[in-house]
Amino acid sequence: MENTDMKVIQWFPGHMAKTRRAISSNLSLVDAVVEIIDARTPMSSRNPEIDQLTSKKPRIVLLNKCDLADANTTSRWINYFNSENVTALAVDCKSGKGLNKLMPTLRSTVLKELMDKRQRSGMTGAPIRLMILGIPNVGKSSLINRLAGSKRTKVEDRPGVTRTKQWVKLQDNNELLDMPGVLWPKFEDQSAAIRLAFTGAISDDILDIETLAMKLLSFLAENYPQSLADRYKVTAEEGDDGLALLEKVGRKRGMVISGGEINTERAAITVLDEFRSGKLGRISLEVPPVRE
Repeated sequence: MENTDMKVIQWFPGHMAKTRRAISSNLSLVDAVVEIIDARTPMSSRNPEIDQLTSKKPRIVLLNKCDLADANTTSRWINYFNSENVTALAVDCKSGKGLNKLMPTLRSTVLKELMDKRQRSGMTGAPIRLMILGIPNVGKSSLINRLAGSKRTKVEDRPGVTRTKQWVKLQDNNELLDMPGVLWPKFEDQSAAIRLAFTGAISDDILDIETLAMKLLSFLAENYPQSLADRYKVTAEEGDDGLALLEKVGRKRGMVISGGEINTERAAITVLDEFRSGKLGRISLEVPPVRE
């Protein structure tokens, strides 16, 4: 990503410490943890404290919004998590894609030891209790509503809607414990923060939206140039920076104001909205780390 000046993103939600305590104190109530992350940016959309907070519980990772991510890259991420002894599934919570594998995978793999123990004890009808964790706006509420078969939790396209824990009983007698969205107290890695901003996990209200769009366009020009060509009929020439690309998009879309100037703010909003809605194609913002 280009080094366009942008203010350092730091976020100190007041409920952060309370949420950490709530996770720790409620782990004993559940059989497993379901961690939901964004398939477009799997590492950046993980809270780094979850590994430590949930280390004593079986866990499954759901790469949500997989229909917006590069399918080949998502497969690489699933292989990466498997190599770390973490079961992972690619899903889309809004459409329900992949969610039919969740409970069977939990029973046959993640919770196999518990299921075998219950079978030996004649407790095969006991409910499976799951804790749902994830950063804001990653899709927890959509997941719960889909699994519950009804709108049980509030779903909004903005960070931080879920503020308190809530139990949701499913039709198959299993239960989900939804915890408030959590983010780390500050972003040590600004590139991770920028990726989350691209996806909308960080509110646009605290960012310069034009600079954000410039960074996204520079990333796309380097990694997904065909997406720019297909959607905007824009080709990145040698020496084009983010601003040049943003102006090209604005010109192609007819966003010209008095004096021939390009309305770059309007162009920026368009680029970000169309990326987030998948109109630019299936795009992944990061690839798995290379194992030594």
